[in-house]
Amino acid sequence: MRHFTEEQTMFREAYRRFLETEVAPHMTRFQEQGIVDREIFKKAGDQGFLMIWPDEKYGGMGDKDFRYEQIIIEESARAGCMEWFNTLHSRLVGPYFENFGTEEQKQRFLPPCVAGEKILAVAMTEPDAGSDLSGMRTTLQPEGDHYVLNGSKIYISNGINADLVIVAAKTDPGNNAHAMALCVVERGMTGFDRGANLDKMGLKAQDTAELFFNNVIIPKDNILGEYGKGFYHLMHGLAEERLIAGTQFIANARHAFNLTREFVMTRKVFGKPLSTFQNTEFSMAEMDAKIDVAQAYIDQCVASHNLGKLTAVQAAKAKLVCSEVEWEMLDLGVQMHGGAGYMQEYPICGLFTGARVNRILAGSSEVMKMIIGREIFADDYANILE
Repeated sequence: MRHFTEEQTMFREAYRRFLETEVAPHMTRFQEQGIVDREIFKKAGDQGFLMIWPDEKYGGMGDKDFRYEQIIIEESARAGCMEWFNTLHSRLVGPYFENFGTEEQKQRFLPPCVAGEKILAVAMTEPDAGSDLSGMRTTLQPEGDHYVLNGSKIYISNGINADLVIVAAKTDPGNNAHAMALCVVERGMTGFDRGANLDKMGLKAQDTAELFFNNVIIPKDNILGEYGKGFYHLMHGLAEERLIAGTQFIANARHAFNLTREFVMTRKVFGKPLSTFQNTEFSMAEMDAKIDVAQAYIDQCVASHNLGKLTAVQAAKAKLVCSEVEWEMLDLGVQMHGGAGYMQEYPICGLFTGARVNRILAGSSEVMKMIIGREIFADDYANILE
């Protein structure tokens, strides 16, 4: 039995209506133009659907219960609106200001982000630096009373829409591969340029871009956290990032299951509904069970996270299992749809292509296995299990 408060249930109903009226009717257009209209962020902010967690003095509700974001993710999947990366803005990037920002930075940056007036992105990935950030080449060096940023980033979600980009850069590239800093790059800064909106396999409505930094002057007031400790600041949010990913993936899997269930009950093969064949029943029964079990683990992780007890390994397990279950369900969904599953007019097709990246982003499945495996073979593993 899943547990949400009465207020959260009301929030779910309100957010569902918002998606049904303001976002879902426009998703096809967003996919065709390759970007979600900026005004969607503003409309969400006006109704209190962005960044629930900031204190009221910054414009938020002041409620840090992760279940609010879980509701947003689940309802976005249900409505077919996952290509609007509102959670990236609200719960992946926004907390960097909460966790590492000064009071001045919070007052300056949080209110317009809560209101949807400024859109957020985070820039870590480079051609030679994905899951392994030590390959990063972008640098941030002190010069007089400011810093100078040089380099580039690739595959940055919200890359076109973003007004504020939290950029990770090396501070001592010659001596310490993990010495980094986080800085806030603002739209319009001299030397900050964007490449074209990248043409991806899936997630067509999500703007993804390469970013370029050529001698960008970064004021000291735009440094987040401690200069040189950026790598550790990035690691701080990884468990939540992977919990967010797992929550998204299993919500997508359930949405794909429901679409497939509806289709096989109406599609006829040899004069009978496809749902009456034993292969269909067994395949769908197995997926229903896997999705439910993975959902139960996600709910457990959410509860642990709310208590401040979610570990990196638990989050890695959630991300690994949910991305694999999602992919299995989407592959089955396309198969059950037959030729229709290969057609863009059917939602299962877009879900399939959009999900392929999910076993890569936020740490690939192979990296998740490494994280889990290291704990298995740790000296104190027996004590961990007790």
